[in-house]
Amino acid sequence: MNKFERQSRDPADQQVLPEAIAGELSKIPTEVLEIGDAPPIAPKAPLTPSEVRTILMSLLLTMFLAALDQTIVATALPTIGRQFGDVSNLSWVITAYLLASTAVAPVFGTLSDIYGRRAMIITALSLFIAGSILCALAPNMPVLILARGLQGLGGGGIMPIVQTVISDVVSPRERGQYQAYFSGVWMAAGIGGPVLGGLFAEHLHWSMIFWINVPLGIASLAMLLPKMAKIPVFHRRRRIDWLGGVLLMASAVVFMLVLTWGGNRYLWLSPTIMAMVGASVALALAFVWQSGKADEPFLPLSLLGGTVVPYAMLAGGFALGAMLGLTVHLPLYYEVVYHLSASEAGLGLIPLAAISTFGAALAGRTMARVKHYKRVAIIGTSCATLMGIALTTTVLPLWALLALQSGFALGLGTAFPVSVVSIQNSVARSQVGTITGALNFFRALMASFTVAAFSAILLMALGADISLVGEHRGPVNSIPAADMIIAFRYVFGAATAMIACAALCMILMEEKPLAGPPKPVAMAE
Repeated sequence: MNKFERQSRDPADQQVLPEAIAGELSKIPTEVLEIGDAPPIAPKAPLTPSEVRTILMSLLLTMFLAALDQTIVATALPTIGRQFGDVSNLSWVITAYLLASTAVAPVFGTLSDIYGRRAMIITALSLFIAGSILCALAPNMPVLILARGLQGLGGGGIMPIVQTVISDVVSPRERGQYQAYFSGVWMAAGIGGPVLGGLFAEHLHWSMIFWINVPLGIASLAMLLPKMAKIPVFHRRRRIDWLGGVLLMASAVVFMLVLTWGGNRYLWLSPTIMAMVGASVALALAFVWQSGKADEPFLPLSLLGGTVVPYAMLAGGFALGAMLGLTVHLPLYYEVVYHLSASEAGLGLIPLAAISTFGAALAGRTMARVKHYKRVAIIGTSCATLMGIALTTTVLPLWALLALQSGFALGLGTAFPVSVVSIQNSVARSQVGTITGALNFFRALMASFTVAAFSAILLMALGADISLVGEHRGPVNSIPAADMIIAFRYVFGAATAMIACAALCMILMEEKPLAGPPKPVAMAE
């Protein structure tokens, strides 16, 4: 008898296991899965190109809503202040949205990995629409500020979920092309938002900037939800470390308030700002301690390590910070040095905002075709560094300045799709939402920090008597052009240093192979 022959002639269901084996089997732990948590028996049918396009269009519309509400309100603020007779609290209409949207980005990303994308996109859009309705109906400034906070909760959840849904639908190799579309949405919102806000406030009513979100939000849900059932499911039910989430959000809110009030409402070295900095650091340390202690941490710190995630996060954060920092402060440079009007100065930002989209599109298409995909970002950010050096060291006519800015933005834009796709490609599918939320959270903090840092640089260079330049207050016309040129050399230098750091991070980042089908043409090296 060989070892593969039956050892007994009795039927298998009538045989009794020896006591030793039965005892060992009884000690093996068992786990009962809910039906909803069990893996599918067979994979779902792949999405057709038409369904992918429909999902993409609804996601772009959803992201456009959240991006638009960060810019459309600014030009309507004077009208809102006059109607409510409250100008002193106007800045909170912007700040409330910014604080809420930044704080909840990692929350929605993590919850989408636990409860699924469908539930979270419905929640985010519902909060956004409800906040928009309350903003439009607000009878006074306090109610408007609270409603903007509610709107920010939804808007902050939209961004990471949209990027996560795309990662579920499209392979990493093809995903970079869609990130370029997202950059285009941000560009359209950045350029069109202030124009629409001004038109609504001047010719219709300021509440229209909020009412317009309702039909667009409902249309986005109507387009997206029927297709969500066919999207692959990667979420995993687990316990939620709510304490860790609260600590992370609290630390972010206090830090954002420091960046908002520092150098404006309070001096940077005032006791209030120092106390808030200490509180933010203490809350961050408490979050780290809680993450190390929890069995299922809200944001596993191990996700933020490795040879990809930290470098990609820093590269994307540096690039976005440099672009937004210049976008906020360049109008002042145009007005003082080139004597442009406010509207002309706004048009002067188009090269910086628009050309970066072409850089993102170039990088996205390159990622789908080549093996060594990070080279396009290394070359792009290195060229942007050279353009930044030229901006820092020379005084140029306006056309040459805009040309250099276009080259700067083109190289800078290549960092966005490479950083996002590299991060999502480096983690397990069940953690893509968590890492995408963390990425959006870090980028928002980095952008806010850069805007505050550039303002501080200008204030130190121009004098403490100049009010916050990003809001164009104070005696702008009295600033000598020569002084502004000297001051902006430090600003351009800071932006150049940031994009150089982005290039260095791209060089140091590990280039993991991207999953997904290559193009029909032979893949280039």
